[in-house]
Amino acid sequence: KIESRELPCGTDRSPTTPYFQLSTPNSQLSTILRGLVIKNTGSWYLVKTDEGTYVECKIKGNFRLKGIRSTNPVAVGDHVQIRVNQDEQRSSTKLKTVELDYPAFANLSKQSHILAANLDQCMLVVTVNYPETSTTFIDRFLASAEAYRVPVNIIFNKADAYNEDELRYLNGLINLYTTIGYPCFKISAKTGEGVDTIKEKLKGKITLFSGHSGVGKSTLINAILPELDIKTGAISAYHNKGMHTTTFSEMFPVPGAGYIIDTPGIQGFG
Repeated sequence: KIESRELPCGTDRSPTTPYFQLSTPNSQLSTILRGLVIKNTGSWYLVKTDEGTYVECKIKGNFRLKGIRSTNPVAVGDHVQIRVNQDEQRSSTKLKTVELDYPAFANLSKQSHILAANLDQCMLVVTVNYPETSTTFIDRFLASAEAYRVPVNIIFNKADAYNEDELRYLNGLINLYTTIGYPCFKISAKTGEGVDTIKEKLKGKITLFSGHSGVGKSTLINAILPELDIKTGAISAYHNKGMHTTTFSEMFPVPGAGYIIDTPGIQGFG
């Protein structure tokens, strides 16, 4: 699902209001600073401050006792305030956010995992084979984004790999989703076909890249930002599914004052 929540800077917090505390391995900063969360490795967060410095932070506190139903209350794309007090703890106050979540693993089925915050748009990367992305998955993703007005572009990747029947099916899907208002792009991140068009769509926006493992998100990001050289993976020949290569969410600047957020592949979307 997608949720939205807003907490203006400086809002007084009651004891029942979630209070985000982060700690750092040193005490280089002594004042309250604003920053943008650009990387989440699970327990650690990398924050880029408005001054251009990078600070590693760690959430502290028992969030389950405070009514938070997310495995990661602070997400990539969140605007936060960080402060070092006398015991070197940093507190983080969230500003306006728009969040895209999906259900976490089975043992955390009552919680959600937030993919990213403050999105301008999503790029849903799909493939008709190698591996196959079902229309059920696409529709659930679109419905969740639509509920909170997050625009979605559908990128049909691996156009160079399909046979005649698969290309006919792909063109049918493009016609279907274009008809109902979703911009669709047929590309090949491997050959570079259509990549320049995607680059233009990223300018001045914060864009989430999402989709199944193996659909080519990392390959596409490498085509957009070759200097990153993100690790890519092969497709399982037995299951025809991708294997995880991106294990955490991270934000990267792109030409034209935009950002892209790379996320781990999603197996299912509820």
